[in-house]
Amino acid sequence: MSAPAPRPELPTLPVTFRPTRTRVVLLTVGAVMFVVITAIAMSLEQLSPGERSTFVLTALIFFGVLALLSRPKVVADDQGVTVVNLTRTRRLSWAEILRVNLRVGDPWVFLDLSDGTSMPALGIQPGIAKEQAIRDARMLRALAENHSTGTTDA
Repeated sequence: MSAPAPRPELPTLPVTFRPTRTRVVLLTVGAVMFVVITAIAMSLEQLSPGERSTFVLTALIFFGVLALLSRPKVVADDQGVTVVNLTRTRRLSWAEILRVNLRVGDPWVFLDLSDGTSMPALGIQPGIAKEQAIRDARMLRALAENHSTGTTDA
């Protein structure tokens, strides 16, 4: 049986958790795609102005989708947690968070809530930076334990 992980030191609030490497990759790829597609559209002489505009609009849509995918974050402050996912933002008080889970194979952290539901928190995801996501999940778990009466799973 292994020893439990050491309890992380609580950060100074407010603290923001976000998948920084993933965000950098998504925004960089989006910007490069936009520039390349726009350059191709402008360099093809046989295209009409309308066709060029369609190329640029398509490149802008690609960039917008990748920017949307880079949006998730989790912000913890003295009053609670704000979870920003792809299209929704939800504010939770500390008392609403019973458990912070990041199990092996999970794509992101899940918050077990006092109303019996579970909520994904995409701002902490082990995709590219697994160790950072584990540290962030442990830190959020420690904050939740410190600010509420909930319990957590390891």
